[in-house]
Formats: sequence, C-alpha cells, structure tokens
Amino acid sequence: MPEDNPRDGLAWSEASFWDIPIWTREPQLSAVETVCRRVLAIDPKDSCTVTSFDSGTWNKLYLVESPAGRVLMRVSLPADPKQKVLGEATTLRWIRDATDVPVPDVIAFDDSQDNEITFEWILMELMPGIPASKAWRKMSMSDKKSFVEQVAQFQAQLFQQSSEVGQFRSIGTLYPDQHSPEPATATPKPGHFVDNSFFSKDHFSCQIPRGPYRSCHEWFDAYLEMIIQAQTEKMRIAQEEEDEDDLDEAEACRALAQKLKTAIPIFFPPPLHGGESAEQTVLVHNDLALHNILVDRDSAKVTAILDWECVSAKPLWLATKVPEFLRGEEDRDEEPQRSIYADASEDDEEEDNGLDNEGKNGLYWIHLMEYEQTQLRPVYTAKMKELWPQWGKAASSHRELDFYEALGWCESGWKIQRVANWADAVMNHTEGEEFPQLEDYLSAPRVQPKISI
Repeated sequence: MPEDNPRDGLAWSEASFWDIPIWTREPQLSAVETVCRRVLAIDPKDSCTVTSFDSGTWNKLYLVESPAGRVLMRVSLPADPKQKVLGEATTLRWIRDATDVPVPDVIAFDDSQDNEITFEWILMELMPGIPASKAWRKMSMSDKKSFVEQVAQFQAQLFQQSSEVGQFRSIGTLYPDQHSPEPATATPKPGHFVDNSFFSKDHFSCQIPRGPYRSCHEWFDAYLEMIIQAQTEKMRIAQEEEDEDDLDEAEACRALAQKLKTAIPIFFPPPLHGGESAEQTVLVHNDLALHNILVDRDSAKVTAILDWECVSAKPLWLATKVPEFLRGEEDRDEEPQRSIYADASEDDEEEDNGLDNEGKNGLYWIHLMEYEQTQLRPVYTAKMKELWPQWGKAASSHRELDFYEALGWCESGWKIQRVANWADAVMNHTEGEEFPQLEDYLSAPRVQPKISI
C-alpha cells in the first residue's frame, strides 16, 4: 500500500449526485482463502471454499466453508483507515461480553492493508436467520409486537450496560483502553469518531478534531466546521469553473452551517474543563432497519442484530429516537382497506426488491407499513420505559433532536432556507415565548392531495 495514500483501493463515482464509494481493485477469492486457512488453521489437505455472499456500501462479504464450519469474511474499503475496522471489532466484542444482544462473534480481524487481501477485514460468525425485511409481510400483528418488544429489550440492555458497566463518557467509537495495564481485556473507551459523514469524499481531509468529544457542543462544533471547510472548497472549485449554480448552492450550505454553529450554545453549553465533565453516553445503533435484524424463519424470534460498523457512544437524548424501522412518513391510525387499492403492475413487481406484492400496488404496502409503525411505536416506547426508566426521562426534550435533524440539511441543497429561518427564529427567541419547532418550518402548508388508488 502506498504510504502517501492510506485510502488506497478507494475511489468515488462521479456518475451520481451523491458521493458513492467504488473499489479500484477487487479482493481476490484466493487471497481470502489464504487468510482464512491461516487464521482458522485449516489443514492443507482439507477443502476451503470461498464464495461471494453479499455486499454493502463499504464492504464485501464472503462465505467461507471448511471443516472448521461456515463463517463470514467481511472485507472493507479503507474508509477510515485503521479506525473503522478496529472500532467495529471492539464494539462487537464488548457487546457479546457485556450483554445478551445477539451479535456475531469476531474470530479475528486485521485493521491494516498489510495482508494477502490488501484490504482491512473481519472474520466473524455466520448468524442464523433471515432478514426481518423478508419476513415482515407474513408476520401477524401479534408477532410484530413481539418482535418490537424483543428489540426494545436488547436496546434497553445495551443502554443500561453502556451507562452502568461501560460507564461510557464522551462521544466516540469504542476502542481498547490503551491506558489500562491489560487493554485487550479492559472495558473499551470512546475514542476517534467513526461515521459516514466524517469520512465521505469531501470530509475526510478536513482539518477538524476527530474525537472523542467531551460533549455535544464539541461534537457539533467539529461537524459544522467540517461542513464549512468542505463547502468553502466547493465554492473555490465552482468559481474556477464559473459554475454559478454550484457556487450559489455551496454558499447557501456554508451560510446555514455557520448559522447553526453560532446557535450551538443555545442547545448545548460548552463543556467545563477536566475529564470529569465529559458527557455520559450510551452505545447507539444508527441503522436499526429491518434488513439489519435477523429472525427465525418460523417465528418472530430475533436471532441477530447486524451492521455495527459505524456505531458509537452517543448522548442519552439521541438514544431516545425510535429504531429506523418504526419511523414513518406520517401517522396512520386507520388500517388501509386492501380492496380499494389498485392491483400491482409489472413496474410495481420490479421496483419492490423482490418482495411478494400479493397482487397489490406499492401504495398499499406503503400505507400498511405506516399504519403498522403507528401501532407499534407505542409498544416500543412503553417497553423501553418499563425496562429502562432513564430512557423516558431523557426523552422529555425535543430541542436536541431538532438541532440534530437540522444538521442533516446542511448539505442537502433542499429546504436549506427553511432550516435557516428556523435557526433565525431560535436565535431571536425570547424567554416566555414558545420555543421554535423545526417541523413547523420544514412543513409546507398542507394541501390534501387527491390520490387515485
């Protein structure tokens, strides 16, 4: 690996509006086999079969079958070299040691590219079950409630163990405690913050603190400074290319980031000096979608929770968000009547990721999911409050969540002015007035659409 390019093997597609990572070279199956034979101590006379299993934005998964059993090799792009893989392995091992949350056992890993595969990798247990996204439509509402309560049980345990056993303070990804006499067996500590937004194409080279952050104030100050630097560079390029549209958009994005940076103290006071002032945090899975949760084929039993690669210790108020699979576009209190929806067309079948539409168009399934999410969110919140009362107390304020959501609009190019108007209202807010709600500014005047179903 060239010393001057720690992200060797990673490039970016220019065919999309978004920054999409691409592999400049493919991991070789023979190299994966070589590593697995060495790590698993497979006899040269025994077979070892490696086949492609799945792929994600930053990873390629390979199924490895040998007399030692069936395991997964996860090969990763150098998104955040030496940090992302080490953080994920550390996180998985701590979860297995401290909780009953079903996550893969990490057999071995290499957080460098100095190996036969020439990429970072993790060798892990192959977990049983199928993605809940494939089982969901066949599950009864009773099974879905059971599924939601199981997820809540795992979440409550994860949060409780984070605060009581891990005693995590500061915001950051978990790493071995290098100050301990025995780092490998000591409770890990939050450190360098690993996150998609921090290692994207335009953000990785920005000169900002990378964690751990003692407080939300430090975290969001670093994040917004990163946005400001990235948009300043985009403005420079747009000026050179005389692209007025790109220049206007970059200026608007930077202006919003600067405005939100000024508003940080309204939401998050600066931290006091000294390590004892660091904020209490808990481990928060940032993508609890149905495809990242495995269930038993014949029941609603959760068999695994996957995708811990960018999971970090974060503040308690952020842990109060409901999981991704329970977040709907709108509340729907009445169950949609299947008979009034149009039948599925050929296009509906092709666009639904291979799921069985059972002859109904996509709108029916969208509305049904919104109805189910509306019914299931109270199940989740009730279970969380029962199992971890601190969760209910942390959920009392929505101001922090508003600010967190506003950050996500900084580089969107859409609704930027509405978020800027909200930020202005926040900074002009006076004591005794109702505090501005972001949703009031994001929502356009609602006109009831005429939908033909």
